[in-house]
Amino acid sequence: MQILADTTLKELKQKAVKLRRDIIEMLYEAGSGHPGGSLSVLDILVLLYYRVMRIDAANCQYHDRDRLVLSKGHACPALYAVLADKGFFPAGELKRLRKIDSILQGHPDMRKTPGVEMSSGSLGQGLSVANGMALAARLENSRRRIFVILGDGEIQEGQVWEAAMTSAHYRLDNLTAFLDFNGLQIDGWVRDVKSLEPLLEKWKSFGWHALEVDGHDYRSLMEGVSRAFANKGAPTMIIARTVKGKGVSFMENQVDWHGKAPGKDEYEKALRELGYGKEGGASYGGDGYQGSLR
Repeated sequence: MQILADTTLKELKQKAVKLRRDIIEMLYEAGSGHPGGSLSVLDILVLLYYRVMRIDAANCQYHDRDRLVLSKGHACPALYAVLADKGFFPAGELKRLRKIDSILQGHPDMRKTPGVEMSSGSLGQGLSVANGMALAARLENSRRRIFVILGDGEIQEGQVWEAAMTSAHYRLDNLTAFLDFNGLQIDGWVRDVKSLEPLLEKWKSFGWHALEVDGHDYRSLMEGVSRAFANKGAPTMIIARTVKGKGVSFMENQVDWHGKAPGKDEYEKALRELGYGKEGGASYGGDGYQGSLR
């Protein structure tokens, strides 16, 4: 099992603060978007892109790269912040989120955005696509791994469970799914809209290797990934318990921040909380760090 060193852990935490600032800035510039789920899913993306996935921004189409499908596509500001920081496209493009003719649309578009592996946003479809990618990798005897991130409200969709049966039927152990379980969806608390419990047991009953982790603790996330990689003969679901709006106090656990952009006062308050002016400032790419922590 891979253990994260203290220095690496510190770097990941610093990286996440910088990327959260980027998310707030691009949503403020756009005047629309989804801050809550973007902030909750970010730490999962940080671990995957800086410690786990085999990717190369300079050669983003090389065949045996790992793939990630962001099925909860409305959280794409988090993915865009990571991809820009990794060098898939210039960081200045973040200012053009949701603008006409921008490469950064309100949901991921693989035709427009370098580094995006699958167009997504119509909820419930990502796991089906990831199944196809995992089956293709097996047929090609490729060692590439497929990752997919779903939302908790999203898995109320029936297609998710049809896809889950398919994953288990084909014993897709090269497929790792993350559930960003922040407990809130657009209409309120998930438990009130349509309860998912008993969630861990439900995934296990569908034939998955399933476990729970703290979705904001990098060591807990890394342990989950290590257990997924060690598992053979079944896909893995990592249920990541997260906080909607993580990192910005007035957004945390507030359903109102599912799908609206901050105003000027809220934007400035959020950046102060995230340490605006530290580590080189909050403007895109401002902390000067580039490259993988692998």
